[in-house]
Amino acid sequence: MIQAFGLTSNPRKDLPPAVDDISFEARAGQVTALLGSAGAGKTTALRLMLELQQGRGITYFRGRPLHRISHPSREVGVLLGGVPGHPARTVRGHLRMLCAAAGVAVRRADEVLEVVGLVSLRDERLGTLSRGMDRRLGLACVLLSDPHTLVLDEPADGLSARETRWLHGMLRAHAAQGGTVLITAADPKEVARSADRVVSLDQGRVVADQPAADFARTRLRPRVAVRSPHAARLAALLAKEARATHRSVEVVREGGNRLSVYGGTCADVGETAFRHGILVHQLADEIGDMGPGAGAEPDDAETPEGTPGTEPSRGAVDARGTGTEQERSAPDGSPERPVADREAPSTDGTAAARPESAPAARTAVSASRAPRTLDALPSLPPPISVRSAPSPLRPLRYEIRRAAGISTGFLIAAAVLVVSAVTAVLLARIGHTPQARLLAAWPQQVPLPPAALGAGLIGALAFGDEFRHPALAADRGTVPRRLGLLVAKLVVTAATAVALAFLTVGCDAELLYLVYGRELTQVPADWFSSSASWLGLVIGCAWAGVLAAGIFRSTTAGLAAVVAVPVIVVPLVHKALEGPSARTAAGFPLRVREVLLMQWPFGGERYLVAVARVLAQPVGSALALSVTVLLCAYLFTTLRARVR
Repeated sequence: MIQAFGLTSNPRKDLPPAVDDISFEARAGQVTALLGSAGAGKTTALRLMLELQQGRGITYFRGRPLHRISHPSREVGVLLGGVPGHPARTVRGHLRMLCAAAGVAVRRADEVLEVVGLVSLRDERLGTLSRGMDRRLGLACVLLSDPHTLVLDEPADGLSARETRWLHGMLRAHAAQGGTVLITAADPKEVARSADRVVSLDQGRVVADQPAADFARTRLRPRVAVRSPHAARLAALLAKEARATHRSVEVVREGGNRLSVYGGTCADVGETAFRHGILVHQLADEIGDMGPGAGAEPDDAETPEGTPGTEPSRGAVDARGTGTEQERSAPDGSPERPVADREAPSTDGTAAARPESAPAARTAVSASRAPRTLDALPSLPPPISVRSAPSPLRPLRYEIRRAAGISTGFLIAAAVLVVSAVTAVLLARIGHTPQARLLAAWPQQVPLPPAALGAGLIGALAFGDEFRHPALAADRGTVPRRLGLLVAKLVVTAATAVALAFLTVGCDAELLYLVYGRELTQVPADWFSSSASWLGLVIGCAWAGVLAAGIFRSTTAGLAAVVAVPVIVVPLVHKALEGPSARTAAGFPLRVREVLLMQWPFGGERYLVAVARVLAQPVGSALALSVTVLLCAYLFTTLRARVR
């Protein structure tokens, strides 16, 4: 159950707030719709409920606000707009990545794919999906954690009639199992067909909160839908009889052989058609202006192989009294004609209307009002059991699947290896380059070697892609600022940077050996300190990219922060350290041994001294300072967001 109290957005400049004191309830077991035109405040209300936007008011999901729910994705499934995923990621890979984030088994991805009918498209890229398939994938993402509450912003926008009916059937099935469903829509006919309760918004305020039956009766016009090969003649006769009897009847030609009669009944239209010998192919009560072709077969063009069958729309006066009456479907899926039309065929292959056509039509309407059973609803994925305590490996698994699910990181690593190898060969040919810089392919004129730049770019993408393609649920913001996720990104980028550093040196040494012989591949005498400096450089660049992109919400800003370290920070640190000093750090290793009172196993003092030497260098000091500042800024923004 959802309870929203006093939702009010922050005032805008010279404009009233988009949402002003909205309160409503969405009960379990029902589909509740927020109805309003563009600009009415529907999406803003959802964002306030989900704590994605600053404002006043509070929303309870089964008695708890969202920020007090330990696993929001397991309680609330959210879909705002399209599927927020990287276009180069596969459908199955995207769902498996979200499984790792939610802490559920990866087989859950295959279960929801089968339910939403995307099994045949599991290897397709997200960027190639059509609108209907994108909505199916969005629903799969929402159902992945088996949430109790579904919150969807205009889920049927841009879908075909068949896809819309399928989507509404899935939402109805979720509500029938005791879940809560809240959707937004701009079409009154859509909510009359699909919702149990309608909350109407206008200019940011609630103007009506009523059951769907009352909404349909007060907001939509009842009519009689007629299809006949002599539609023009029947329209003229209905209008003539209405003038003769002084009744207010409006007859509208919908195009082709379809009529919409407002102010009349099925009995009146059927009797008029019978008296004048006019054939009738459809005669049904409807609510709402369905437009031309309402009774036509849905377009199956977007339905892929394996798509579950759709169900007919609910009748205008079904068990809850809402919706729009359509032709009933026969067991084989073809439209079943009303009883009035299923008569003995005439010589031209059509059926003539008989005097009992009007009562028979009413019988057909009554039959469509029977309550829908759960057997007619689409099947949902089976419930899952998840542990209440989060595992520390879940963010790590998510980050590994996120980084390995697309080829961007691999392409960057390949480009770094090629550029480094070519640069090392050119530097060796020119000469006058120290061996340590030669193996790292680091010219004196370049602020950073290719491996460090590549590590920084990979680190910047770790958070940059999260903000550009926020796959992690919109239930907690653009990107959840959790320390566990940050630690996972730092660990994965550090491992990637170390691997890239070793591969770069190995490839450069191998190519130098092939081109110039063994002379340029000798191990330096100070290999330990050089290796520590090299690893510290690439890891520091990777972490600087991660933290900067997380703070500034941009991959470009993350890479700019990496480049700014040698260009701006290093000269400042170097200038600060090259001035006159009254004290020196001479004898530091001996004092470390005295303070520790005992020798570390395996010569641990050497490693500590090596770290101190790396930090004493201008580049090492600048990197350590930059990473520390960025980490403090990230923690500050995280705590500030939590306080809000």
